[in-house]
Amino acid sequence: MRPMMRLILGLCALVMILAAVSFALPSHITVQRSQVINAPETVVFPYLNNLHRFNDWSPWAARDPQLQARFSGPEAGKGAKVEWSSGQRSVGTGSMEITDSSPNRHIDLAVKFNGLEGTSYYDVSPSGSGSKVNWGFGYDTGTSPLKRWKGLLLDRYVGAEYRDGLAKLKERIESERRPTAPSVSAAPPMATSTAAEQPTAATPDGAAAPAGPALAPDPAQAAQSQATTDAAPPPAAAAPAPPAPAAPAPKKKKQQN
Repeated sequence: MRPMMRLILGLCALVMILAAVSFALPSHITVQRSQVINAPETVVFPYLNNLHRFNDWSPWAARDPQLQARFSGPEAGKGAKVEWSSGQRSVGTGSMEITDSSPNRHIDLAVKFNGLEGTSYYDVSPSGSGSKVNWGFGYDTGTSPLKRWKGLLLDRYVGAEYRDGLAKLKERIESERRPTAPSVSAAPPMATSTAAEQPTAATPDGAAAPAGPALAPDPAQAAQSQATTDAAPPPAAAAPAPPAPAAPAPKKKKQQN
């Protein structure tokens, strides 16, 4: 048998084996990723239900800032639709349309992504003081052996996209809810104490002296004060006070004979 014929027969046998194994693979693939967000369901749900906010946290918009998005239908809720296109092959083209919406609980979507069609959903539930968001994708492979083998790669491929998107959603919501620190005004300058403002206490000679510790004098001011004192003339001596007049001597009375 020729080598080329052997190669062809070997490839045919491999295809038949893979086709036979594919029937043992699941006909429906579900991919899901979860994220806990520190915010109540009433805050998280509008980010999911309003497709106009999808690009705020979409993993594909983050990968291609030049992504073109087109919206149709209502802004939020059932019937809202977004279509996008990108020059980057990893982003490509796709669309999402909300087919059902339960306020603050669940959203169903019809999804197309680079020729891959399926259903997606958001599920929001309480988790402690925050909310837990489940983002899932369902894919029906049917009886096609090729789609069944392709379904095995979805968890790795789509799961990574959903994980990154939920992380961006968490960062976006929590950063917007984070309180801003109040601006701290500069402390007013402390008033400098002066000698006139300090309490005084009486000294033994009757002069007033400061009760608190005296401030060290400025050397330049002390030198200037000393020079002024040396230049001033000495004070004149006080004139002695005149002596007080002597009291007149009492007169003697004449004796009568």
